Amino acid sequence: MLIQFLAAAGILAVLTMVPGPDMAVVTKRAVASGWQDGLRTVGGITAGLLIWGVFSVAGLAAVLAASVTAYTAVKLTGAAYLVFLGVQSLLQSRRNRSQAPAPALSPPRGNPWRTGLVSNVFNPKIAVFYTGLLPTLAPTGLPAHSGMALLVLVHAMLTAIWLGGYVLLLSKARAFFEKPAVRQGMDRVTGAVLIGFGLKVATTQP
Repeated sequence: MLIQFLAAAGILAVLTMVPGPDMAVVTKRAVASGWQDGLRTVGGITAGLLIWGVFSVAGLAAVLAASVTAYTAVKLTGAAYLVFLGVQSLLQSRRNRSQAPAPALSPPRGNPWRTGLVSNVFNPKIAVFYTGLLPTLAPTGLPAHSGMALLVLVHAMLTAIWLGGYVLLLSKARAFFEKPAVRQGMDRVTGAVLIGFGLKVATTQP
């Protein structure tokens, strides 16, 4: 059972490090508002994973993954939110360009914890991931629900550590990112990436 658990944790670690919408949202928040807001965003993302974990253990995520209508509704909501964040970032880059040199940075609107939570809760791919992959990774020596719950906790912990470390790394270079030209470029890049992820989410199938 221990070998199965370590193998599952290794797979989850690799999947956690793959860049996705969560990393784009965290990058935007950490660069614009500092490491505190970045870590709050990570907290919201982690909470979203735990919510999906509860749904998965209870069997609700499987219902969502199997229902085309429910999946589409959640998918389009999540895609719209990512596009909204991307457009907001692009508009911020235009405002920065029109301001005087060395403007004071204005943080993005909205609570960072809620931003992370909403971006994750309305990502239906997490439901498919938890109901499709986790059951195959769960240690066979544990009851099914217990094995699933354990892997959800491991995934949430790995996500918090990975994204939290990423935020702290960004904070070390924040002086560079605060330069108006760099900030404008980052706003454009993160805006385009968020819109791209939103469109990708909107067009993916279960």
